[in-house]
Amino acid sequence: MASLLALRQLLGPGSSEITSSQFHTSSVVLAQLRRKSKKPNGKPSSPSRTRLAKSLQPTGKAKRLGKLEIAPARPEFKRDAVPHEGLAPQQRESPPRRRTTSESRSIPQRRAPNDDADAETQIKNWAIKAHSERVDRRKAVARQPPMAQVNPLEEEFDLSASAASSSKDLPTRFSSPPLLPGLLQSLQETLGKEARPTAIQASSMKHLFKEHVEGEKYKQFLLASETGSGKSIAYLLPVLQDLKRTEHEQSNAVAHHSSRKPLNPRALVLAPTHELTRQLASFAKSLSHVIKLRVMCASKANTPSTARSSGTASKMKEKFEEAGVASDAEFVISKSSRGSRPVDLLVGTPMKLLEMERGRGWNWEERARERAMRIGKAKSEEHEDVKEEDESKEPPREFWVDEPEMGLENVQWVVVDEADVLFDPDFQESTRMLLADIATARGSPVPVIPSSALSSTPDSEATTTTIQSISYPFNFLLTSATIPTSLATYLSNYHPSLTRLASPRLHHLPPTLRTEHTSWTGGNKNADIERRIRRVWAEDALVHSKTATGPGPIKLSKLLVFCNKRSKVEQLAAFLDGRGIKCVALTGGAEARKRGSNHHLDGFLKTGGPVLTGPGVCDPAQVPHVLITTSLLSRGLDFSPTIKHVFIVDEPRNMIDFLHRAGRAGRAGEAGKVVVFGRAKGRGSGRTEEVKQRVRAVAG
Repeated sequence: MASLLALRQLLGPGSSEITSSQFHTSSVVLAQLRRKSKKPNGKPSSPSRTRLAKSLQPTGKAKRLGKLEIAPARPEFKRDAVPHEGLAPQQRESPPRRRTTSESRSIPQRRAPNDDADAETQIKNWAIKAHSERVDRRKAVARQPPMAQVNPLEEEFDLSASAASSSKDLPTRFSSPPLLPGLLQSLQETLGKEARPTAIQASSMKHLFKEHVEGEKYKQFLLASETGSGKSIAYLLPVLQDLKRTEHEQSNAVAHHSSRKPLNPRALVLAPTHELTRQLASFAKSLSHVIKLRVMCASKANTPSTARSSGTASKMKEKFEEAGVASDAEFVISKSSRGSRPVDLLVGTPMKLLEMERGRGWNWEERARERAMRIGKAKSEEHEDVKEEDESKEPPREFWVDEPEMGLENVQWVVVDEADVLFDPDFQESTRMLLADIATARGSPVPVIPSSALSSTPDSEATTTTIQSISYPFNFLLTSATIPTSLATYLSNYHPSLTRLASPRLHHLPPTLRTEHTSWTGGNKNADIERRIRRVWAEDALVHSKTATGPGPIKLSKLLVFCNKRSKVEQLAAFLDGRGIKCVALTGGAEARKRGSNHHLDGFLKTGGPVLTGPGVCDPAQVPHVLITTSLLSRGLDFSPTIKHVFIVDEPRNMIDFLHRAGRAGRAGEAGKVVVFGRAKGRGSGRTEEVKQRVRAVAG
């Protein structure tokens, strides 16, 4: 009691309402208190980079210059009306059954019928009575007026799209025209001849296949659609077709161009991870193998394997000796032996492309300076008196910068895949720097806005009039499955004329993806994950026993497990390996990522190669069937259809992370399931319930 009085004194006046019976540590009450303790101005506490945009409607100057079009939703499946709704089924007489002594004792005594219950006495079958009651309840619910839909996502996203204009007359199939015959053939070989375009692909075919007219502004489009809807095809088809159409015009321009750099691409595709760039480059090659376009991925797997300079060690020694005769001589290793490699489409990360355009090592001095300021600042302050004497003895370190190997003068298309990541504060500096370099190389420089100015720019009518919009001298496409508030504000302020193409299920899970919530048992969480994995494989064995037509191994599903921390990935992988489940653990600093290829993800990513066969392929103790990772692999990657389950073992930080993690399954119409782990009771159960409500909102 004394501790309670002391607590009241700390809380101040107004705390007398808290009694000893109400004071406990339940997370449900804590969650309610958090909701009640919001700021009076109503501003959300989460940053704009993690909040989904309320609407894609253009704001500011974009209201009169930009445009939003949403593809019409497909008609929903509706069952026919019940032919005899409300009528009880015909009664069937059954022969009397002899009851045992125990049954006769358990049957309650029937009450004598009265005058008020004549209708009830006519129904002698309990099943018929229950059926009639269910029909009455359904009729009563149908008569009630529809209730207003409650959005559990609060300020994150407006699920209604009534204010947006719907795009009509969209193409319903891939055909030539507008596609080139060779491009259509490659597409049908990849997807099948009966494939139909999705909503975002149909919108792309309607708007992005128009030929560019001299003097007309370049295209600026945002493709926003849910995960697994085929956004890669939506932007690759118009880019590849335009590159093929203008191939002869560009070849004449390149022949008279003054650039002597080995690479001069005509289109760039930017992606946040090397794994995604390799998969996109491989897919672009499969689409362009008939029309014969040159696609390259800027990864270590594509570096030339031949020696840069020919000659023996003795010849190199002679060159050094000749260079040492003169006191001011320099020894230069020429790169002319690498030759020029014509490229139509180049796929890479922004930092890798900057390195190819400016030369390897262009930012080493700046990075070393920043590192020295962080680490050696305290040490330099302690030895100020010694620093002046050592300056003359130790000159500053000089960094070597390689020659640039890529020219940007011929770039006509730039696609920013996963735009919400590449315009995130962690990537936006390198992304916008590369875009500015392309504009400068094409003779129309644009200002590079500091990151501090972008983060502090409000979206209002007063300030948008003073903001200078950016107009790039090339076709500019952005694509993403989630549009955070920060990206929507940036596009409205600096790209007001950009057209937004959205699908009707934006910020929703695929319709073929089911959600399941499972609770921890309270013991070892790793053991709970193992039991849930083996339960999936037990279900596979049951399906195999019912559908197998002959002897053969059981095909077990492969699973994808997402964790929030690198240490959790390594810990879970070690536990499952010890339990006889071989798995692949991949984090940002994994050694397997340095090989320059995606072979470390063989069996998990969707590829066009042959399926692995042989003894032990279906054995999880010999071949990895579980991939454990962080958000590193949650962006854009197209996983194999054999991955039908996604486990989210840590609470998602925000709904953006959840949508991308869960969207690795249930892609392209395939069935899938996402399993979310959480606490059913006790401390933390309130937050789990909030996650359930948000998941229900995006799964609708």
